[in-house]
Amino acid sequence: MNISDVAKKTGLSSKAIRFYEQKGLVTAPGRSENGYRLYQQRHIEELTLLHQARLVGFTLEECRELIALFHNPARHSADVKARTLQKVADIDRQMEKLAQMRARLMQLAQSCPGDESAECPIINNLAGCCHQRREA
Repeated sequence: MNISDVAKKTGLSSKAIRFYEQKGLVTAPGRSENGYRLYQQRHIEELTLLHQARLVGFTLEECRELIALFHNPARHSADVKARTLQKVADIDRQMEKLAQMRARLMQLAQSCPGDESAECPIINNLAGCCHQRREA
């Protein structure tokens, strides 16, 4: 199979496939006599796993661990579940931070009259000051 076939089957671009290969995240494909990469089913599986894992937020290093588990016939599903639950906890923390950011932005927006004056409570607050804008 060539790289364009693999791209179609995995939903990844050829550039992304080459990137994952360069990073050593997937098994290196064999080469034909003319130097073209030759992919097999295991490459499709590795790349599909990478693509799906990235879509749900796993980092490249976490994907490397998942690929290692994928290839380990002695793996324990408990290890994969633990990594997945850790990712859920990471996402929960990110969501909490985003909610705090949103609440602060809404508070800032509500403090601003949004009129034609140069005085802006949002800028003043972000700059850490509470006074009128100084003239230069």
